[in-house]
Amino acid sequence: MTRLFGLIGKTLTHSFSKKYFSAKYEKEGITNCVYELFPLASIDDFPKLLHSSPNLCGLNVTIPYKQAIIPFLDELDKEAALVGAVNTIQFKEGKLIGYNTDVFGFEQSLKKFVGKKKLKGALILGTGGAAKAVSYVLKKMTIPYSFISRNKEKGDFLYEEINKNILQRFPLIINTTPLGTFPKVQSSPNLPYQLMTENNMLYDLVYNPEKTVFLAQGKMQGASTINGLKMLELQAEKAWSIWNNKSQGIATHL
Repeated sequence: MTRLFGLIGKTLTHSFSKKYFSAKYEKEGITNCVYELFPLASIDDFPKLLHSSPNLCGLNVTIPYKQAIIPFLDELDKEAALVGAVNTIQFKEGKLIGYNTDVFGFEQSLKKFVGKKKLKGALILGTGGAAKAVSYVLKKMTIPYSFISRNKEKGDFLYEEINKNILQRFPLIINTTPLGTFPKVQSSPNLPYQLMTENNMLYDLVYNPEKTVFLAQGKMQGASTINGLKMLELQAEKAWSIWNNKSQGIATHL
């Protein structure tokens, strides 16, 4: 029987996941696996997907369902429980087990991006599921951080409050929002890019397009930049190892 894997989210036209896994299957000579995209208008449609696809063996989860998916799962990996967000689901012995491989992907790619620099602070743009994984890693790396949001109740700062002093205090700026994602490539977080310097480092979790407006504007001020492609590749490989029982965490019953 063909093993079915896939990605759930609301809008998936930007995703490289199907192309990535399909290329992986071809490269490794895997002939019994298929990866598909499953756009869901609502997370409440998730049970219908399960019913219509009995050969599902694993799923990735993207915006905006990384938190909303949790009530539909039977167990959570210890790290996913601590983060409070899931981006990978393993189907095992009739149970759905949630993991967060964004943590691995972000941590490994950030360490390479930062190198030996000692960062005194980071700004996290957005407060969704991806932001939870990012804040978990920053805490683990003992990098102080603050959340930026359009809603004062959700963040530490509003976008319009960002000034030169804040950009100096928090030189690393991480975009976890979908702003700038294909096809809306002209959008970007509302920041005073003209106040950035070569001391700032911009990390965009968006990977399509390769260079977002967020990254391009930071680059114009001399800032170092990186997109989310390496994180995607790392978290995808981690997900694959989980689906094939090569890497298991300790699950927490919900």
